[in-house]
Amino acid sequence: MRAIVLLAALMLAASPALARKDCEELKAEIDAKIKANGVPVYTLEIVPNEEVKDGQVVGSCDGGTKKIVYKRG
Repeated sequence: MRAIVLLAALMLAASPALARKDCEELKAEIDAKIKANGVPVYTLEIVPNEEVKDGQVVGSCDGGTKKIVYKRG
């Protein structure tokens, strides 16, 4: 019984790392939240991890290989 509980806890902890969120889907979700907050002018850009230079990282997708970068204005 104890081993089953431990196994379940480990699987639950590992599940976010295994999830591969589609970048366009995540970008659309983030875009909707920003619009709901009333931000008039901004950009969201999907970039590979090594190309993140400026802006604020607001999401990670494709198994952590890409980031969604937010720039206001």
